[in-house]
Amino acid sequence: MIDYYSTSAEFYELVATRHTASSGPPLARVLTGLDVSHGPVLEIGAGTGRVTEVIASALPDAEILAAEPSATMRAMLTSRIARDPGLRRRVTVTDGAAQDLALPERLSAVVVFGVAGHLTAPERVALWKRLAARLPDGAPIVVELMGVSSPRVIPPVMSLRETIGRQTYEWWIGGEPTEGDAMRFTTTWKVLRDGRTVREVADSYDWHTFDVARLAREVGMTSRRITEAGGRPIPEIGVLVK
Repeated sequence: MIDYYSTSAEFYELVATRHTASSGPPLARVLTGLDVSHGPVLEIGAGTGRVTEVIASALPDAEILAAEPSATMRAMLTSRIARDPGLRRRVTVTDGAAQDLALPERLSAVVVFGVAGHLTAPERVALWKRLAARLPDGAPIVVELMGVSSPRVIPPVMSLRETIGRQTYEWWIGGEPTEGDAMRFTTTWKVLRDGRTVREVADSYDWHTFDVARLAREVGMTSRRITEAGGRPIPEIGVLVK
């Protein structure tokens, strides 16, 4: 299992806060009213638990299985769950990665945010088949699409700038095609004080591009794409339905 996040985990919450503010409401709308009597709701790649909170709020009667393979991220996830009495009763944290995750026999829904592109197409197909076998008809797999459906050059751009105390944090990200359907993304966090860079943390990872139609074909499900909420654009979300 490759740990994509420990290098820059100290900055993750800065991105997660903004990400959840835009992706959380449409995810909640997809999940609200869902029948959760079939089994737990599975979240693959739960990170620090921001999306876990959205799932729990949208489905107050659901048991949630939150899987996060990165030990650093899982520490923050467990801390978030542990300090909330309601989450402590309903959320089980596990360390499995998507490719070899131990699954219960039955599931009511699956949420896959920030994960699918880390898997090759054969790995995704194997995962979708395992999930579909445990879902009832009409149950969704909600996938974050990331807005990159095919490889392309993305020049480095500052995607976030936040100030905490006396320091300002900048997140720069860019990408370029590698082989086949893959891109290599490079991210750099710059820590500035008094306008001067005092530290930089850089990392890179490969991401296999896809769109919701391709994911639906891989598993033989129907699909729809959500691109806005309340009239405002959001990071793309795909809903696969058995």
